[in-house]
Order: sequence, then structure tokens, then C-alpha cells
Amino acid sequence: MGVYKAEYIWMDGAEPTQKLRCKTKIVPIGQEPPIWGFDGSSTNQAQGHASDCVLRPVFTCPDPVRGGENKLVLCEVLLTDMTPHPTNTRAKCAEAAEKYKDHEMWFGIEQEYTFFEGIKPLGWPDNGFPAPQFGYYCGVGADEVFGRDIVEEHMDACLKAGLKFAGINAEVMPAQWEFQIGPLHGPAAADHMWIARWLLYRIAEDYGASATLAPKPVKGDWNGAGAHTNFSTRAMRSSIDACEAAAEALRGRHELHIANYGAGIEERLTGKHETCSYKQFKWGVSDRGASVRIPWQVAQDGKGYIEDRRPCANMDPYVVCRLITETVCSKVPA
Repeated sequence: MGVYKAEYIWMDGAEPTQKLRCKTKIVPIGQEPPIWGFDGSSTNQAQGHASDCVLRPVFTCPDPVRGGENKLVLCEVLLTDMTPHPTNTRAKCAEAAEKYKDHEMWFGIEQEYTFFEGIKPLGWPDNGFPAPQFGYYCGVGADEVFGRDIVEEHMDACLKAGLKFAGINAEVMPAQWEFQIGPLHGPAAADHMWIARWLLYRIAEDYGASATLAPKPVKGDWNGAGAHTNFSTRAMRSSIDACEAAAEALRGRHELHIANYGAGIEERLTGKHETCSYKQFKWGVSDRGASVRIPWQVAQDGKGYIEDRRPCANMDPYVVCRLITETVCSKVPA
């Protein structure tokens, strides 16, 4: 009987931002990846005297790095009594999705990130800074775009893995890029995002580069990195009134969302560089300086979706999808 390599992937207990961990299990072809375990004392998820934690597969897809019959296996972390570990944010996201399933919530997430080579962004001069921001966003040419070979390979890998991958573009700061995942329902959107992040880190390894999700990777007059989260309910997809009601619902829990939208959010949401201050909440049509944007096309069509521009690049998509689902679906009728 042949075998395949199953790459188990999970989120650890690092604070304030969880990291991805992974290890490989050899599994007979024809068998699904089983429940497995790991040393939680090495991931800030257990004490040494009771170190075992459980990995339960929640999403499996083809492994585009190893190819063949090999698989990527995203897992949630459980305690040994098979209840969710305190660091398991997926469980609550799935609960919220089930509670409000009649709303048919969809998410599309825009993941910004920045390539680094050592201590400086990829392609930046050893001394000083590149030219000021302008020509880099959706740019072309070796003088304005850095890391495209990694980005292209990452996109191909995500497509081969079967992820709901929507596109890429170079971002405003040089060495900064974005990819999009969705539309999918909450837990699935977050599952696909975590796998896409893992593939980004893994592929960048081969180029000697690292991809950071830091919300303000370079201090000064440079754009930060966000994870703008687009969403809609069934009602929003048929009524602009529901879209506006969803924006107002987000106003009511602004502080809670800000506290859970990624460490370092105050460095990014300053009111400059296409952001609204984290101390303020406002929404508007086509306004990229707002907390929440209603796209121009949505206003024209009288239905669609809205964009929460507050989440940082390092946000946990399970947490963000859960909070938006709870906040909006508890206020806006299905």
C-alpha cells in the first residue's frame, strides 16, 4: 500500500499574535488524516507536566508544494478531553456561523503583507529609502515592484490547492502585496486564509525572504498593512438599506472590534494613509478614509456588500468573521 505525506498545520499560543506551526505525518493512501497530537509546552499551549494537545483536522486540500498524493491538513487544537483549547478561535467562529446560518453570511478577505529580506523590506536600498509612495500600487517594472516571482508562485500554489483565491495586486508601499480569499462563509473563509498564509510563508522560504503581517512594518510616511474584510448577508445582497444597517450595527461595538482586530492596530489606524483613526468610527460611500466603506458600485446597484477596513494584516480571521457575524446578524434581520 502506498503512502502520502500529510502536513498538519495549526495555530499556536503565541501572544499577542498566534503563529502557524506544522509537522508531517505519513498516512496510507486511501485513509483520511487522523487525529494527532503535539507538545503544547513548546507552543505556549500547555505546561510541561501535562504537555499533550490534540490536533483535529478541519480542512484538507492537495499539497501544491510536495505535489502528488500529499495533503495539507488544517487542524483545530483541542484539550485531551476533546473540548476546544483556549487558543482555538475556530470553534466559536463555527458556533456563530451555525447560530446565524439563516443570514447566509459571506466573507471576502483582502490580505496585505510585506516581504522582508533580513532587516529591510525586499528590494529596498541598504541605506536610506526608496522613492516616496506613488508608483508602487499595481505597478510594473523592476524599479517599482519587488517579489513578483514569489507572488506568482504563491498564487499558483493556492489555485492548485483548490483554495477560493480571488486575485493579487502590488500594494502602496514597495515590497507590499495583497491577495484575496472568498467569497465563502465564515469558518471556510478563515480556513482558506490560514492555508494561504502558510503557503505564502513556505514558498517565500525558498527565496530567502519572509512575509510579515505586521500592521505597520515601516515607521513614518508609509502605508500600513491591513486585512480589509468584505461581507454580506442575504438581506444585504438585495437591499442597500440592509447594508447601511450593517454599517450602523458595527458602530455600536466599535471598541470591541478594535480590541480584537490585530495587535498594533493603533499604529496603523491613525487617520492617515487611507485609514480612519481607531478612536473614531464612520462609514461612507467610496470613502477609504472611513472605518467602513460602502463601495460606489453597491450604492449604484442599491444592494451588495460592505467593507470593514479596520482589521489589521495580522488579525485572526476566525475572530474577525465571528465578531462581524455576531454584531451584524444580531441587529440586521435575515
